[in-house]
Amino acid sequence: MPVRVIGIINASPESFYENSIKTNFKEVSKAARIMQEEGADIIDVGAMSTAPYLETMVSAKEEIKRMKFTVEAVRDSCSLPISIDTPRSIVAKEAIDLGIDAINDITGLKYDENMKKVVSEFHIPVIIGAFAYKKGGSRSNLGRISGTVDVLRESIKLAKKAGVGDDNIIIDPSIGFFREEGKNPFFTQIEGARWYIRDIEVISKLTKIKTLSKPVCISVSRKSFIGALLGLDTQERLVPSIVSEVVSIMNGANVVRTHNVKETVQALTMLDLLY
Repeated sequence: MPVRVIGIINASPESFYENSIKTNFKEVSKAARIMQEEGADIIDVGAMSTAPYLETMVSAKEEIKRMKFTVEAVRDSCSLPISIDTPRSIVAKEAIDLGIDAINDITGLKYDENMKKVVSEFHIPVIIGAFAYKKGGSRSNLGRISGTVDVLRESIKLAKKAGVGDDNIIIDPSIGFFREEGKNPFFTQIEGARWYIRDIEVISKLTKIKTLSKPVCISVSRKSFIGALLGLDTQERLVPSIVSEVVSIMNGANVVRTHNVKETVQALTMLDLLY
């Protein structure tokens, strides 16, 4: 399949990358129009940040409110499909009622018991993130690529058991969401490996995730592993983000979710010409 580019719009003021935050109709509408002009294939709307190292929880009511106005604003200026980034089934259901095109669940259908039912019932594509609940015993395997493959396999089984069609399942190794500690329930706790080492191992060994025989979505744009490795703040992470995206594509990623649509599209176009 050709590589698809997902542009990120966050209606959540708590999100980690300030430039992605759009909190009024005009800002969202303009951002969506520009992303379409720059070559995005999909717009991903987030109405509650799930960054593990931030205090991000808001009520479902607030998340729905943000999501609805953002979807309306995207549609005002843009004809691209829309995905909704949420771990909550009630938010997903409200978004589906608005006619959105896909759900992006960083928790792999595991945080909210009803999410897999909602996705299955409405026959909608879902991006399934790698995620494991906190449990007793060793967490060391989760800091390695094999642990990521294991938890993604679990989510694929959950989806298929609930009746989600094979063609509607996309997997995401959840770069940035495997941590020693965090401030919300949306991350996977690991031990025995530094989280940023785990992230670069996933990118460099993405072919192992391809053994699950599902399209792979990668989201590395401006992520904190770049800051940890290179000492850069979010505004300085463009070049390492693009390099990480290109390497991910070379290693088999099918979808790139990014804050930097223009630069990502340019990089992938050159990769296609040269590689």
